[in-house]
Amino acid sequence: MKGVMKLNVAEVTLNPSPICPDWILEGSPVARNHVLSHSADGTATTLFWDCTAGRFNWFYDVDETVYVIEGGVVLKDAAGVTRCLNAGDSFYFPAGSHAEWHVENYIRKIAFCRTPLPRGLVFAKRVFRWFLSRLTSNGRSADAPAAVSQNN
Repeated sequence: MKGVMKLNVAEVTLNPSPICPDWILEGSPVARNHVLSHSADGTATTLFWDCTAGRFNWFYDVDETVYVIEGGVVLKDAAGVTRCLNAGDSFYFPAGSHAEWHVENYIRKIAFCRTPLPRGLVFAKRVFRWFLSRLTSNGRSADAPAAVSQNN
């Protein structure tokens, strides 16, 4: 099978991934990561990430869904709402959002990151899919070429 890989989270070597010093609010958190994959179109990345104790801001420039593998974090969103995430929990951060992270001891997560498409491109994609659905509803497969008639 091309491209299939099995990774044991405990055996993956994580590389330094420093938190922006201006974001650190308390402590000396040390963050590391390991990129597992990039999508062919460059809009999605999957990575392991861990961090030691500290409190810091995080600003999301991509959509990120996280799954906590080990440890935990107390998150405070922009509205001041606090949530605790522990091993087994998942959470979604939309691009443009901000959260304050308070890692009391340690956290290890897997992150699924996706760059959102510009609105104009999303609209074009929806229109394209609508046209494809119209073609397939006329009894043709979306993969079948459209018939072209030429008047002589």
